[in-house]
Amino acid sequence: MRTATLLIKAYDHSQLRMIKEVLKSDLEGLNAELEVSETASPGWVRIAVSGEDENTALNYLTREFGQCPEKLESVERFSTIRGRIKAMGKSSTQVSVDIGVFAPRMVEATIPLFRLQGQLVDGRKVALAKLIELFGFCENFPLNVKILSVDVVQNHVKAMLAEKQLLQYENWTRSLLHRLVILGAKLYDVESAVEKAGFSRDVVSIEALGLLEHAVVCKLGTDATGLIPKVGRYLSQAAFSVFSPERILEFSQSASLNSLSRI
Repeated sequence: MRTATLLIKAYDHSQLRMIKEVLKSDLEGLNAELEVSETASPGWVRIAVSGEDENTALNYLTREFGQCPEKLESVERFSTIRGRIKAMGKSSTQVSVDIGVFAPRMVEATIPLFRLQGQLVDGRKVALAKLIELFGFCENFPLNVKILSVDVVQNHVKAMLAEKQLLQYENWTRSLLHRLVILGAKLYDVESAVEKAGFSRDVVSIEALGLLEHAVVCKLGTDATGLIPKVGRYLSQAAFSVFSPERILEFSQSASLNSLSRI
């Protein structure tokens, strides 16, 4: 038997059975038995695989979903990890990201405000609350981060947004399409909620951000914020966030005009 902790978050214990069903379907055709459990506090999903094809099965799942470092000593400088944003609002100077380090204690990666300003708004002195609003940051949003330093003695990790994450935001902005980010629901349930709410014609596609995290891509002219009340009726346990290219472009234009006025 081989075990690993995947970079998959269970939002509550009841989702473990569903997660197991999804993972088992990915292993169809392999001679492998799968058990799924939840780590103590952070909610990361731990798997145990046994059988003739256990190595193949485990390698596939860790490659597909990523693997938690678990211990701080396993976090490598300049590596990229797909973590989850921690609860927002606790700090005005940094964003904390759960990168899957929890043994013997949980250690989060922190991205200071000045790095977010430099990477997202060309170094403008924008408050963290404004960046949260512009880019739809919310708890459990999957975020690709690049590790800058690891302090094993002080149990501290510093990070920045990875190139892959910046490219995602860039592509989302260039598309000019609103995205309704839904966290804590599987793809089938998101598709079903959109259909029941009567918004199928207003949606271009649904992008997978993780096993239980998705972005509903709205057609041009559709305001994602307006979808939340009706779609939310069918996804009562999910959390929602909105990415609005329009909002980002308006802010950039306004900031540029303000800069010119001071010259």
